[in-house]
Amino acid sequence: MSDISYKVLVVDDERDILEFLSYNLDKEGFEVFTEDNGKAAIETAKKEQPDIILLDVMMPELDGIETCRALRELPQFEHTIIAFLTARTEDYSQIAGFETGADDYISKPIKPRVLISRLKALLRRYDSKDTKPNYIRVIDLEIDRERYVIIWKGEEMTVPRKEFELLYLLASKPGKVFKRDEILNEIWGRDIIVGDRTIDVHIRKLREKLGDHLIKTVKGIGYKFNEQMQE
Repeated sequence: MSDISYKVLVVDDERDILEFLSYNLDKEGFEVFTEDNGKAAIETAKKEQPDIILLDVMMPELDGIETCRALRELPQFEHTIIAFLTARTEDYSQIAGFETGADDYISKPIKPRVLISRLKALLRRYDSKDTKPNYIRVIDLEIDRERYVIIWKGEEMTVPRKEFELLYLLASKPGKVFKRDEILNEIWGRDIIVGDRTIDVHIRKLREKLGDHLIKTVKGIGYKFNEQMQE
């Protein structure tokens, strides 16, 4: 890890987990803040502006998914790394988490070394995005990475973070077929295990907003952005 000290907010209603994670994160040089419920987490996040937020799913006051959704609605947390740390591993809870804008989904119990590795991978991935162009225009679609907005046929819209990144990836190289493994690595990272349906759900939601013709399925391989405009 670099000399930069990253702030991490850990939110879990089990005190022993908070103490365990705080100890290990602090040992790795992170500046750690903790809360035991979603409402308090939002207030602490506003005050401390963490670089990473780790959220348990099942919590009092606000659960993790509701907390993530509330944070993503605040402009200052549009680009903050948010990961769920939870014992729940079903596809539906992963998809719900990613739809609210989560960046990772880490299952309990987890070894400290694995957690640190995942956090460093997330930090590297978001640092690398600075080298990508901030603006793409293809046919009637414009993608602005600085504002995290999509302009489709002159109409500005916002979409959940993973949908935005998926569309950006496909539109960055119109006509190129992106394999499913390549999409998972680029959008969710090599260290993150998600259900097989996750990509399909995000593609379906983009098609609902932009039309079926813009993203083409290449059967048995993956997806590509269709550069031929159709009515």
